[in-house]
Amino acid sequence: MTGTPVRFEARKTIEQVEEGSDLAPKFDDRGLITVVTTDAESGELLMQGYMNTEALQLTISTGEAHYYSRSRQVLWHKGATSGLVQTVRELRVDDDQDCIWLRVDVSGGASCHVGYRSCFYRKVPVGTDFKDKQAGGQIELEWTDTEKVFDSEEVYGDAPNPTIL
Repeated sequence: MTGTPVRFEARKTIEQVEEGSDLAPKFDDRGLITVVTTDAESGELLMQGYMNTEALQLTISTGEAHYYSRSRQVLWHKGATSGLVQTVRELRVDDDQDCIWLRVDVSGGASCHVGYRSCFYRKVPVGTDFKDKQAGGQIELEWTDTEKVFDSEEVYGDAPNPTIL
């Protein structure tokens, strides 16, 4: 870890966690905390991921986003392979400290490993939209982004993504 070690406080009381100034994150039974990442300028939702203690400590101490891959069970520095580093402009914690919100600047303009700007590049039709567009109750995703920012095969190779399946 770079710089001053980051220490989290023990969770003692509801008042300390919800109204106090102690950072006392609540990691789940797997040692993870949910992270929502948005673009610092536009507010666009870029991705959702997880951090373990080390990833959160590194994110705080370096100012660059680090995550924990549940499928690969490894710590990862976002952009270490692709160059699409997420520089953290602001890190927020929710009221009961079990979710992190990162507001980031993204070098290269993309956060999705598939090559799109955001990991949320498809939408699910709901309500009347679903009834009008779908047949027999089958859900067909609609594309919201059609242009990739980069070619994922060039960046990561043609190996199947280990985070899928």
